[in-house]
Amino acid sequence: MQTPPIVSPAEWAAAHQRMLVKEKELTRARDALAAARRRMPWVAVAKRYSFRGPEGEASLLDLFHGRRQLIVYRAFFEPGVHGWPDHACRGCSMMADNLGHLAHLNARDTTLVFASRAPQADIERVKARMGWRMPWYTITDEFDADFGVDSWHGTNAFIHHGDQVYRTYFVNNRGDEALGTNWSYLDLTALGRQESWEDSPEGYPQTAPYEWWDWHDEYGRHEPSRWFGEPDPDDPDDQRPPRAAR
Repeated sequence: MQTPPIVSPAEWAAAHQRMLVKEKELTRARDALAAARRRMPWVAVAKRYSFRGPEGEASLLDLFHGRRQLIVYRAFFEPGVHGWPDHACRGCSMMADNLGHLAHLNARDTTLVFASRAPQADIERVKARMGWRMPWYTITDEFDADFGVDSWHGTNAFIHHGDQVYRTYFVNNRGDEALGTNWSYLDLTALGRQESWEDSPEGYPQTAPYEWWDWHDEYGRHEPSRWFGEPDPDDPDDQRPPRAAR
C-alpha cells in the first residue's frame, strides 16, 4: 500500500486547516442547494392512489399520518427481486438499516414511509426479522410507475394543503446515498429543516436550531432546553441561537 506523506503533528494540523476550508465551502454549497429545493415549484397529484397497510387500504393522503409533509422511499421487496421472500434487495435493506428514530422527523411535521409491492404479511415478517420499525406500505396501482420508481429505488417528497397533495422533490441513484439522517431527509422536503438560519421563502415555518431537538420519546412534553450552551461570538459559523431575553 502506497501511503500519503507521513508528517509531523504541526504539519498535519496545517493540512487539516486547509481541508476544513474546502469542507466549509461544501457545507455552504449544500445549504445553497437545499435553499433552492425549498423554492422548487410544486406539482399537484391528480390521481387517487391506493396502498395497503397494517390497518387495511390507505390513500396517499393517509400516508401523511396527519402531518404536513411526507417522504416515500420505494424499496424493492417483492417477487422477482433478489433475496425474495427472505430479504428485500441488499441496497434497500442497507437504507432501512441506516434509518434513525423517526420521532425526530415527526417533530418537524414530516412522515417517512417505505413502499413496496410485497404483501403486508411478508413486509411485517421481514420487518420483524430485521428489527425495522418504519411504516411500510404495499403499492397496489401505478404509483411506482407514475413517480419514477417502478424499476429502480427512489425517494419522493410530498406536501399537502387540505386534501390536495403536491409532489415537491424526487431523488434516486446516488442521490439516495446521503439519506439516512434527519438532516438529509429534511433537506429534501419543501419546508427544509424549518430552522431560523435557513434561507427559506418568507412565511415558511421556522424555529431556533437545536432548541427543538429532544429525546425521541419526549417530544411535546416540555419546553426546549438549553443543553447546547451559548453561541461563540468569535465563531461566525456557530449557529447556536442566543438565549432569549426575559
